[in-house]
Amino acid sequence: MSTPDVKEAGPERLASVLMDKGALASDWLPAYRRAPRHLFVPDVIWPGRAGMNRQDDRVTRDGDPDLWWQAVYTDAPITTQWDDGAYTGPGKGKVPTSSNSMPTMVFSMLDALTVRETDRVLEVGTGTGWNAALLCHRVGPENVVTVEVDEASAKDARDRIRQAGFHPLCVVGDGAQGYADGAPYDRVIATCSVGSVPGAWIEQTRPGGVIVTPWGPEYGGEAVARLVVKGDGTASGNFTGSSAFMRMRQQRRAPKHVREYLGGQPWPADGVKSSTVLSPEAVGDWLPMFAIGLQTLGVFPWAERYEDGTYTLWLRDTDVTSWATVDYEPGRTEYDVYQSGPRELWSEVEAAYWWWDARGCPGFERFGLTVDAENGAHTPWLDSPDQRLPIVG
Repeated sequence: MSTPDVKEAGPERLASVLMDKGALASDWLPAYRRAPRHLFVPDVIWPGRAGMNRQDDRVTRDGDPDLWWQAVYTDAPITTQWDDGAYTGPGKGKVPTSSNSMPTMVFSMLDALTVRETDRVLEVGTGTGWNAALLCHRVGPENVVTVEVDEASAKDARDRIRQAGFHPLCVVGDGAQGYADGAPYDRVIATCSVGSVPGAWIEQTRPGGVIVTPWGPEYGGEAVARLVVKGDGTASGNFTGSSAFMRMRQQRRAPKHVREYLGGQPWPADGVKSSTVLSPEAVGDWLPMFAIGLQTLGVFPWAERYEDGTYTLWLRDTDVTSWATVDYEPGRTEYDVYQSGPRELWSEVEAAYWWWDARGCPGFERFGLTVDAENGAHTPWLDSPDQRLPIVG
């Protein structure tokens, strides 16, 4: 890293980048300046890359202060914890479990929240404390409740927030339960992704209030949902754009190994062979995965990759009753398929993909979601709530 790069990296340079991208609106600029990012980044970090779920090796503030500063004032996420704190060594752990989010995403979500002065706000996922501090400056610390499930992270974040001069209510607890003692809220924002919007968030929000949360279906893909709460116990709204957040701890999945689906037999076991002209590559990007996930229930993919550039796309169901494989080879126009079980999982995925393709491959913003707090129903739609998506399978 050159010395000029280090000197240029800083709050004002990042602010210019974010404003040029349209992420940092002028009404959030005073909060950005009052709560600079470096006050909320720990001394040990794993810098990320913009738009990618990949982390570089560990960087310490003491060991390489220039690289640490550069990472802090780059528009990219920063991993701050691995494996719920179990891994603390050099290199990387297995699963990233906490982060300081990409600034573009932070301010895009805050913009979608449309907070007003004196709005009462519940934040789910304190993380490093940066988002909570930004909210404190905007609405007043007495109007901010932030909940963090990880006790160590919660303590560190609380210390950082207080050192920055803010004193919101910091709660250690299950964010899926919200915080009823502080309700009702005008706004709820989650800094972790969910596959099921907790009913407690809707119940603790005033009618007309807004919930902003990353949401992703079982199959994959993810987007930020902006839901407006109604008086009938439902919340509904469009997605505002793509996202890639760590899953709420209470909603993480632990899928079974593929061998559990084969009944002790070698692949392809009892799979029925067929072929398809739809390439596994076509269903592997974030947007088509999201569109497929909105139409399928309890289906998730995994790519088993080989050294020669080929791979097998595995599909499995959460009930451990059905599986499918599709073999990808570069240059082919037909691909071998095997399916087993009461559900034909590749056929379901294929039907969902062609439905999306036939409508011009709509983007994230054209999709929406309606959630019923009473029965937990999640109803996805395209363009308006009365255009519900078909559920295949």
